[in-house]
Amino acid sequence: MATGIATMAARIPASTWPSAARLRVFHRQVMKLSLSPRVVSLHSSASALSSPSTSRKLILYSKPGCCLCDGLKEKLQAAFLISGPDSLHDVELQIRDITSNPKWEKAYQYEIPVLAIVRSDGTEETLPRLSPRLGVELIRKKIAAALSQ
Repeated sequence: MATGIATMAARIPASTWPSAARLRVFHRQVMKLSLSPRVVSLHSSASALSSPSTSRKLILYSKPGCCLCDGLKEKLQAAFLISGPDSLHDVELQIRDITSNPKWEKAYQYEIPVLAIVRSDGTEETLPRLSPRLGVELIRKKIAAALSQ
């Protein structure tokens, strides 16, 4: 069996393999993934170190099987990994399945994916819809700008 895996790996160009650093980051993200029924929270490495009261929070309203939701989740996860100015390392992302709550489903059933900022007073502010065509860097900049307001 090991020879079969080695043979398959030999067919994949080495240039497409993820770097060891990327695999470590991915592993850390997976290990920090905390699941509860139909609500998922993703914490970046810096947010785990900061206190909950000082961290910035986003909520993504989505539902299973929504390709737009899945695409935005992937881009958000990638945006959290980018360092530099306007870094989102201290942002906590909570993913809410609208099918688990009738109130969310009624409010967002035709609008998902919906991204909202949780302000310091606990209120949610819905962000304008992000185009599925936006790149990760532009999504990061738009979210950072919205969070700094």
